[in-house]
Amino acid sequence: MEYATLNNGTKIPYVGLGVFRLNDEKAAYDTVRMALDNGYRHIDTASMYQNEEAVGRAIRDSGIPREEIFLTTKLWNDDIRANRAERAFESSLSRLGLDYVDLYLVHWPVRDLYVSVWKDMEKIYASGKAKAIGVSNYLVHHLEELLAEASVVPAVDQIELHPYLVQQELIDFLHAKQIVPEAWSPFCARKNNLLDDPVLKKIASKYAKTTAQIVLRWNFQRGVVAIPKSSNGERQKENLNIFDFELTAEEIAQICSLDRDERVGSHPDRITF
Repeated sequence: MEYATLNNGTKIPYVGLGVFRLNDEKAAYDTVRMALDNGYRHIDTASMYQNEEAVGRAIRDSGIPREEIFLTTKLWNDDIRANRAERAFESSLSRLGLDYVDLYLVHWPVRDLYVSVWKDMEKIYASGKAKAIGVSNYLVHHLEELLAEASVVPAVDQIELHPYLVQQELIDFLHAKQIVPEAWSPFCARKNNLLDDPVLKKIASKYAKTTAQIVLRWNFQRGVVAIPKSSNGERQKENLNIFDFELTAEEIAQICSLDRDERVGSHPDRITF
């Protein structure tokens, strides 16, 4: 596994497991246990996913030392609006059954509150119970406003990112500010034609890799952490096996040229939840 270094020195594995929509307790538990057995050391959940209890139990039952696992959870929008960020964080810790998380994220930039909530996040960070804090789905203008007020620079911005939504301007901004970009939905979930794209297939054939592995390698070489979701053991293993080859600059450019500005999730400026 390769690791990115966050702006506070914390190390984050470049490939993790996302557990969105795994809200069945057994499915979430079994998927996380399988991933940990397959070598994953980075798990990404959220209070909104309603699976923190199963995720925490899987981590505790794995027998892997806690300090070897990088765990992320997130602050949901309703808790931001109700001004209960610190209580929501403690509730997440309780559901997880753990003493700390490695990364705590603001899940979405809630209108009129995406800057002010950061003060609560800084208090959580100061408690030591979150080893790093960051944001999710923040665009450049959200971050510019936040950074003007922040005492702690976000460590991560987790965003929708895949070859059909390249977001190069945002990636460049994040790197310039020493904020690690992290890709959710790296395979363009619900748009399965991405992994059948002829450009990706041609590159995959050259390296004897899957198109999913090509996408993850593309992210890695752009300095982007990725959290693909998979409940299939073989695909989990494949998703980790991306560090034994290197894409050329031309191939990186070819993949970037697939950009359609196509989202599978909500636009951060137009959320209604």
